[in-house]
Amino acid sequence: MLTRLISRLPADQATRALILSTLAGSTSRGLFITVSVIFFTRSVGLSAAEVGLGLTIAAVVSLFAGVPAGHLADRIGPRGVMVTFGAARAALMLGYLVVDGFIGFVAVACAVQLLETGFSAANGALIAGSIPGEQRVRTRAVLRSVTNVGWAIGAVIAGVGLKFDTRAAYTVIIVVCVAIALLASTLVLRVPPVAPQPKAASGPALVVLRDRPYLALAALNGVLCIHYGMLNVAVPLWVVERTDAPTWVVAGMTLLNAIVVALFQVRASRGTATVEGAAAAQRVSGFLLLGACVLYSLAAGLPGWAAALILFAAAGVHVLAELRQAAGSWGISFGLAPDHAQGQYQGLFGTGFSVAGVIAPALLATVVVGWGWPGWVLFGVVYAVAGAAVPVTVRWARRARAQAVQPEPVLV
Repeated sequence: MLTRLISRLPADQATRALILSTLAGSTSRGLFITVSVIFFTRSVGLSAAEVGLGLTIAAVVSLFAGVPAGHLADRIGPRGVMVTFGAARAALMLGYLVVDGFIGFVAVACAVQLLETGFSAANGALIAGSIPGEQRVRTRAVLRSVTNVGWAIGAVIAGVGLKFDTRAAYTVIIVVCVAIALLASTLVLRVPPVAPQPKAASGPALVVLRDRPYLALAALNGVLCIHYGMLNVAVPLWVVERTDAPTWVVAGMTLLNAIVVALFQVRASRGTATVEGAAAAQRVSGFLLLGACVLYSLAAGLPGWAAALILFAAAGVHVLAELRQAAGSWGISFGLAPDHAQGQYQGLFGTGFSVAGVIAPALLATVVVGWGWPGWVLFGVVYAVAGAAVPVTVRWARRARAQAVQPEPVLV
């Protein structure tokens, strides 16, 4: 599968280095995510509530890192920032091996998550600076497919450690995670360096914070990104608590999602290299998410076999929406960002995704699982409205850019 993905890309050094780095990084992350909660509860001695609270605190703290880290990448070059943040994050992961209480766990988790957010913002700037404009969305699509492959590899490796279920086994796994993460950072050095970008002669340093259309688009994308929490949180709870479908359906839907994203994300990104095409894709994703929500809701009250069929149909529509939403987000985030500020713009757009990740679990569990089908329909309508608003907001952004008098960048 990976060979097929690589063969579909231009044979340039930057693209291939990004693929290898992404594969290593996602393998490390998939390995860590699979074992982390069990390690924290069984080996460190934290309660499940403490782990959840600590990770939530870290996620909230990291929301403030994307834009400043992206700005730093613009000013001194994204490759160096990415390598530095990635190596530091990997080293700090070793801190999990020495924490013995909640406070230490939160401190390490916050530091790791801050560096992860900065790493992601710099990654966006590096792609923008090293990949031609017409190839950026396609490249991001391939990298997302590779990410899914890496997560699967990491999960398989994690199964070995989970089988032993000892402190020594978990220690080895985390050390392996760190080693692979360091490899991912090292591989970034194979991407040709991107020169620091000039800044505007006047005006604020963080110009993205005054770009109201872009802020609105990041917020709309954040609303659409709540759907990631559906598959991870709402659907499993819905299947177990409100339907008669067998519990293995949850694993089956997750597997379906992973396979479809890995195989079809590149194809689904066609037509989204332009901002207008990307906006149309997000509009479609909103209506597809509405359809998926309605289908999920219909599974309640049906016999087990019928509920399972409906749930798989819903998961199929859901993943189609995910493919278009993701592709549209890349086209918009790259296409409306000025070249001299790609880092901070990518950091801001990524913040919308991060906010969705913070609020989605509690919100979906309360509204969808708690309210039943009205909650599903409500979320579906919200998705459809958010998606429909994207093309309108893109036109606003185009008008604002046409009317603005842009100062010429100068090196300072």
